Amino acid sequence: MSQKKSRGGAAAREDADELSRSPLQAVLLADSFTLKFRPITLERPKVLLPLVNVPMIDYTLSWLETEGVEEVFVFCCAHAQQVKEHLEEAGWTGKPAAWEMAVMAVESHDAISAGDALRVMYGRGLINGDFVLISGDTISNMSLKEVLQEHKDRRKKDPLAVMTMIIKHSKPSILMHQTRLGTDEIVMALASETKELLYYEDRADSSHLCVTIDKDILANNPTLQLHNNMEDCYIDICSPDVLSLFTDNFDYQHLRRHFVKGLLVDDIMGYKIYTHEIHSSYAARIDNFRSYDAVSKDIIQRWTYPMVPDVLSFGNCHEMKLHRQGIYKASDVTLSHSAQIGANSVIGNATSIGEQCKILNSVIGEGCSIGKNVLIHGSYIWDNVIIEDGCKVSNSLVCDDVHLRAGAIVEPGCILSFKIKVGKNVVVPAYSKVSLLDKPSNEDSDEELEYADTNSGVTDSAREPAYPFSSTRGNADHPTIVSEDDELGASETCTSGVLGYIWASGDTGILEEWRQSIAPIPKEKLQELQHAVSVDGDVGSEEDLNNRPSEADRDNDSEIGVIEDDDYTKFEKEVEETFQRAVDGVHQDNLILEINALRLSYSLQHADCAGAVFYSIMRAALVAAQSTNDSLLKSTADALTKWKDLLRNYTKTVDEEMEILLKFEEMCQEITKEFSPLFSKILPYLYDKEIVSEVAILRWAEEKENADEPDKVFVKQSDVFIQWLKEAEEEDEDDEEEE
Repeated sequence: MSQKKSRGGAAAREDADELSRSPLQAVLLADSFTLKFRPITLERPKVLLPLVNVPMIDYTLSWLETEGVEEVFVFCCAHAQQVKEHLEEAGWTGKPAAWEMAVMAVESHDAISAGDALRVMYGRGLINGDFVLISGDTISNMSLKEVLQEHKDRRKKDPLAVMTMIIKHSKPSILMHQTRLGTDEIVMALASETKELLYYEDRADSSHLCVTIDKDILANNPTLQLHNNMEDCYIDICSPDVLSLFTDNFDYQHLRRHFVKGLLVDDIMGYKIYTHEIHSSYAARIDNFRSYDAVSKDIIQRWTYPMVPDVLSFGNCHEMKLHRQGIYKASDVTLSHSAQIGANSVIGNATSIGEQCKILNSVIGEGCSIGKNVLIHGSYIWDNVIIEDGCKVSNSLVCDDVHLRAGAIVEPGCILSFKIKVGKNVVVPAYSKVSLLDKPSNEDSDEELEYADTNSGVTDSAREPAYPFSSTRGNADHPTIVSEDDELGASETCTSGVLGYIWASGDTGILEEWRQSIAPIPKEKLQELQHAVSVDGDVGSEEDLNNRPSEADRDNDSEIGVIEDDDYTKFEKEVEETFQRAVDGVHQDNLILEINALRLSYSLQHADCAGAVFYSIMRAALVAAQSTNDSLLKSTADALTKWKDLLRNYTKTVDEEMEILLKFEEMCQEITKEFSPLFSKILPYLYDKEIVSEVAILRWAEEKENADEPDKVFVKQSDVFIQWLKEAEEEDEDDEEEE
């Protein structure tokens, strides 16, 4: 490996230099250490679950390889054999020595937590220097170069700086107190200058809207930043001391709740943890089914580029081709002429789709057979699934080898595990989790820890017998078990006919399934939460909650939207879908009427429409562009020229023009890597086409003057143009004075 040679060429000077020359290593935790993906993970490890038809772990390994990691130790516990077989079949292990990254499986059946895994790694003596700690359910396209250098430089000055955590900006919901990934709102306190982590709480008591911080932290830090708008990416740069610390403290089980919090309150040893915030890159961990859905959509919409279906290729995965409107199809797909594939959908290899089918915002795996008049919306259908005529699947996950008989309906939020069979016209109730395996009876009930799925790895011969349960649209939460002699789907209006166990709510460790479900949050739940908040009177009236924050509010550190985040996200997506219909031929006047109707139905402002419409136009430009910046700039100019009148309809005031700038900045900072280097070129175009005014641009720049440095990136990038506007404004004022 050439990188190894270059690192080993310099003479040793001191221990810190020795660290920098060691091969860059990573520890990848391939065990979920959680129960949130049960019952699926009883049969297959979480890291091997398909994410847009590619196993999760392949995204993680591919990213590590692109970032120059030379050795990856994949820690396996539950389903270890499946993980090792996949690594070999996908070509990660057994590579020739000339390949840049060596992948080695480390197996242990005694570890029941992340802490145990790291203690095993310490005992094996495999780590030689600083290393990347990551789980195999993490998707990222960030560059490690800067954070690695920061960590090494910091270690030279202070050997007690043992870890650097990657964090990113997030917008928690004011009602749910969780992010769009379904994870709890995190409260962090950071040292203003050094970004040292001083306080970390991932289970804050949101009912009191306050946190308790040790007075010593305040006494020792005259200024600090308190955030509730940061997301933990679960990517860490660690020194070898981290492993020894886990070995010295056997009560450390959870990486954050025990290790991080333990170091923060330890006044004796003085170890320190720092943070590194990413802005224009992507990083997210798939913690639950809601984050599975959110990250899948991010991949399809190319926020994770180059970790996208048409670029990645692993093992036996077939090549995918990107079509218009974010539709990905494999080469060997049988598609009826009357079938409709909607935007942001993926169709896997050797799949057939029948007449009058509608596939909308969904991922279909390989080898699936979908009959006539089937509607699949917002769902994930894995491999070799059979869906007969007239079925309907909404916002659900259907695992390999499931068979839905004609007329079956799968309601939102359902999880159908492997080989489930659903009879004719049977309705699977919302949020049902169905498996051929019964709930294990000998699991640990302590939900404080990330325990390994120790009951996993059940073989076919060891399974409990499965029974059909009755299921109709009006059934209660616990469908009744019927006779094993009943024929599956015996009746056209059958009241029985799902072969498997339905897991009761809470069997997976989640009492409120809707909070972390693939399905959108039910409207009645949002209304209940909004009513509870308005009754408490802590954050304003119900009317206040229906309005977006003012521009002044946007500058506050928390940046919590006062409208439910999921509602605005849904509105933005509906606007994009409406805009796509206009691209296909709907008249602009009708488009405006439809968007206005959406705005009224969501009780939003004109400024929200401006941001959503701008987002839709830029997304269309991104899809139309090729891979070069010149191509993207041209497609953006064409799109803005074509739709400038539509945008002007929603930019009647300076505040609404500001929304365009803030939305563009947000897209570039958080998820749209492609637009980031072009910001300063597109901004003058927005001005020339009279989409945003001189006043709005100068006001935007002025409001950024006192912001943190990372928030000034695009102002600095556009400095020449902004200075030109200021000089032109001064010349106009001088001319007026002379007159």
